[in-house]
This record gives sequence, C-alpha cells and structure tokens, in this order.
Amino acid sequence: MAARSQPFPVEFVPLRALRPGSLDSLLAEQTEAWSDSFDWDFRGSADLIRGFANTQSLEGMAIVLGDEVLGYTYLSIEDRRGLVGDLYVKREYARTDLASHLLSRSVEELLENWNCTRVETQLMLNDPSLLRNSLAFGKPPECFDRNFMVLGGNKLLLPARYVQPTIRIEPFQDRLEEEAARLLTECYAGHIDSSINSQYRGVPGARKFLRNIVKYPGCGTFSYTASFGARDLNKNRLVGLALASSISEQAGHITQLCVSPRFRSEGLGYELVRQSVQALALQGATRVSLSVTTQNRIAVGLYEHIGFEKTKTFVAMVWEKPQGLHRRFFPF
Repeated sequence: MAARSQPFPVEFVPLRALRPGSLDSLLAEQTEAWSDSFDWDFRGSADLIRGFANTQSLEGMAIVLGDEVLGYTYLSIEDRRGLVGDLYVKREYARTDLASHLLSRSVEELLENWNCTRVETQLMLNDPSLLRNSLAFGKPPECFDRNFMVLGGNKLLLPARYVQPTIRIEPFQDRLEEEAARLLTECYAGHIDSSINSQYRGVPGARKFLRNIVKYPGCGTFSYTASFGARDLNKNRLVGLALASSISEQAGHITQLCVSPRFRSEGLGYELVRQSVQALALQGATRVSLSVTTQNRIAVGLYEHIGFEKTKTFVAMVWEKPQGLHRRFFPF
C-alpha cells in the first residue's frame, strides 16, 4: 500500500519550541504501540523523553497541525555521528508520508546545521517501506533490513552444549567493559553491522556503545544476572559476550552476542545464548527476543536453529554527508 500524501498545511518545528506537555498524548500512544508490537515496556524511555521535552532541553523536531502534535523525533550527536534516536507519528497518519518527511528534515538538520558527517538510525516501530525514500539532499539512505526474532514457551528450555574446558563462562561485570569493547571491535571488523553502527569500528566507540546498553533504558533494563562473558583461560582474555536486558515483566531481550572469530563454530555462541535465555526465564520471562541483520546469515541460522522465529522486519538506515549540499525541497 503506497503512502498517502497530505494536502493539509503541517509545520515542522523544533522540539524546544513546544509547550510543556505537548508530547504527553503522543508518548502515551507510542508506549501502547511498543507494548503491542514488541511486548516492550516503553515507559522508562517515555519518561526520559517527556522530562527533557518539558524542560525544553531535548533536541529534535515535531510535526504540528494547528495546536496538535502529529509526530516527533529526537536527535543527538556523538563525535560528528548524528543519531535519530526515535521517530513516532500518530496512528491515524501512519500510512501517510509524514514520517518520511520528518525523517528527511531531521537528517538534513544533522548533516547541515550540526556538522555531522554521518547519520544513523534504527526505527523499529515504523513501516520500512515508508522510510526507504527519506531523501537527504536528494539522496536516499543506505538501508539494511533487520529481523526482530522471538523465542517463547517451552522453547526457552534449551539443552546445554559442550564447551571446551579451556573456556570459562562468567557473569558480566562493569570491570569487563574495556575487554568487552576490544572484543566488539575485533568481532565486527569488516562485518556488515559495522556499516550500520560505526561505534563498532574502534574501541572508544564500542566502549560508548556498551555504556549506553548498561546505563540507559533504550534497550530495556540491563540484567547483570543474564549477561555473560566467555574467557579463554589459556590466554586469560575475553572471547565471547552475551548481554541481556528486561524489556517488560514477561519479556527479556538479548542486546548483544559476539564471539571471537577464532572460537566460532564450536558451540560457544549457542551456549552463551542458552545461559542468557535460562537466566531471563528464571527472572520471570516467558519470551526472549533479539534483533539481527538479515545479511548476517550465520547469526540468523544460529538463532533459527535455537528456535527463534521472526515476528517483524525493520530497517536500519545510514546517510553519509554529500560532497556538495543542495538546496532542500519539500512539498510542504
């Protein structure tokens, strides 16, 4: 179904220009949408967004029609890497091109006025078909499909698998952050996911990525008891990592799985997933989810073998700053 263009005169305004409380009804609807689509409790993130928005300290953009806010997005920047943190448009306008135009405007704002060289986003709630044509300075993004996959019911009872005795699986602790950052950089060198998230390309970025997972609610409430590292005892170094969070009372989410290239195809990835799933189930989860890039065939195959099933496909998008910036054009 094609997106429906809007004939009415909407305005695009900075979030800082909105009155306190302007996003309240939109955030309530968005919270319901996260719960319905992903069994994900969005209330913690909504509270943060609301708090910053009400003090007019949240960067981003809103679509306004009269006194009604139809949609919003918030923006941030790290080391000249722009991020579209989230984007939501009211349900009644979901099949229009409002989301695409809002995304286009936001990306151009980051590239032109915030001096970013690159913009990244992963928008799980939005229909990918309506976002792929979000043009920034006349150019579409590079798009990567990602699957949201779920394991539930008695499938959570996974059998243990042999891991060589020189590997010890240990609980994740904050003191492992630096080792984990180096492992992420090693695992994602030349990997498709480093094209999606440039933080994987170096230890400083990987360190920030880990801190965001652990400290902030964007990926749920981090679970130390369901997160593990795998250590090679011969060299006393971290060679595998599984990080997990709680996203609602009945659902857990594996936010990261990586295994050093030298230890792949030996059952270590499976065992790390199994232990995270088992720990989440003991915490009360009746289902566990994760997301994976569809081009990452090996990982998709592992998750399907374990029993995860795809429930939704969303899109990750990347824009690089063009050599010459052209005058923007929008129909409204």
